[in-house]
Amino acid sequence: MSNVLIINAHHYYEGWSTGSLNAYLAGVIDEEMQAKGHSVQHTYIDQGYEVKKEVDKHLWADIIILQTPVNWFGAPWIHKKYLDEVFNEGLAQQSLIVDDGRSRTDSSRQYGTGGKMQGKRFMMSLTWNAPKAAFSASDQYLYEGKTEEDAFLHIATCYKFCGTEVLPTFSCFDVMKTPDIDSDVLRLKEHLRRYLGRVALKESELA
Repeated sequence: MSNVLIINAHHYYEGWSTGSLNAYLAGVIDEEMQAKGHSVQHTYIDQGYEVKKEVDKHLWADIIILQTPVNWFGAPWIHKKYLDEVFNEGLAQQSLIVDDGRSRTDSSRQYGTGGKMQGKRFMMSLTWNAPKAAFSASDQYLYEGKTEEDAFLHIATCYKFCGTEVLPTFSCFDVMKTPDIDSDVLRLKEHLRRYLGRVALKESELA
């Protein structure tokens, strides 16, 4: 069985974003992982954290799952602060990463290969106001054919830079205008089963 770290990056905005959906989805992930016998820890960034303990959680975890809303086309600003602090500390400790991978004596070593998190996996679960149709289609005004992975490459790259395998992203689309949370939860469970091992659906959810 694996150790799973669930990071909730929601940031509270009174009267606009309370975080109930992301907390619910983080709970679904927790339930599904524990049902398979995995050990689970949580970090809810908005509730505070200790940087060195977060490094320890990343060292402990085999699987790291980011649950976040999409605020102005990225994760809330507190998540960028969290990444800066945690990975800077991991670099200072030489525990998550040693350097950028390059060598003055070996030109074959590529940029981005100095990580120490090999064998770990990272997955993002995103909640979008954008509809699914806004992605992967060249005739769409905003993303012009780009995918959700393209939009969040900057976060995935932080983990890949440290040696982590990046798994396909899960997305709930159109959650403000036309939400379909029941279907989203079923898709999330299937995504977890496909990429993180089999998790049984309840019979009532298969009807």
